[in-house]
Amino acid sequence: MIYTLTLNPSIDYVVHMDEFIGGITNRTTCEEYFIGGKGINVSCILAELGIESTALGFTAGFTGEAIENGLKELGIRSDFIRLKEGISRINIKVKADKESEINCQGPHISEEEFEKLLSKTDNITDGDTIVLAGSIPKTVSDDAYERILKRLENKDLRIVVDATKKLLLNCLSFRPFLIKPNRQELSEIFKCEVNSEQETEVCAKELMKMGARNVIVSLGGDGAVLFAEDGNTYHSGVVKEKVLNTVGSGDSMVAGFIAGYEQSGKYDHALKLGTACGNATAFSLGLATKEKIMDIFNRL
Repeated sequence: MIYTLTLNPSIDYVVHMDEFIGGITNRTTCEEYFIGGKGINVSCILAELGIESTALGFTAGFTGEAIENGLKELGIRSDFIRLKEGISRINIKVKADKESEINCQGPHISEEEFEKLLSKTDNITDGDTIVLAGSIPKTVSDDAYERILKRLENKDLRIVVDATKKLLLNCLSFRPFLIKPNRQELSEIFKCEVNSEQETEVCAKELMKMGARNVIVSLGGDGAVLFAEDGNTYHSGVVKEKVLNTVGSGDSMVAGFIAGYEQSGKYDHALKLGTACGNATAFSLGLATKEKIMDIFNRL
């Protein structure tokens, strides 16, 4: 079983308008609602590819109920902890002449409630995959991911971490199967500009020395590169289409890589499917459909 963890899921409220002008009343041309959160995005793409997963995390209030019901409608299993107070956050995505986001804080998570999450991870068994994705809410301790992985360290799992800066670095001692920084995130981690292929390789291999088994670096319009634990480097290009949406593209790549590796055990296939999923979401208004993913896959 694949488990995805989203500590702070959301309803993403996407508003489209010709332009956004501050200080006045703006009118939308259309609106959309999506279930949000990096781990949830991974589960949604896995479902499109016919792979089961269980979504873990916290929900609260009427928006939390909407998140759980939305996943159920998509046929995705969830095992969330219902918080006693607050509501799951609503994030606002403004798509106008420029793309802007307002991401809210989310409900308070007590230590007692976090302990309940740790107890749920006891159901994860040898051979399973766990995906830790996204930032940590302010009400949860900075070592939240480490505490989860410490709880699981005696199990034979595939660990996937899609996080940034110290949150990522502090997980490397647990030898995650996959991490996915981009060049900007590499620059932040190593406090230097990472632009060239050589600089990318040096940084990625340093992360592997620190514990990462496989490192995907997304290169934007130049595709992606995988530095794999088998000692090989794999490249994947991109398909040229109009980018409609950047939200969830990285999460889609993670899901596609996991699915591709589950299907084939081959890194080149996993990277190609991951790239197809990331591209397909970028070319869609929401997360990609299987039809769009396979169309892109066949054109890579």
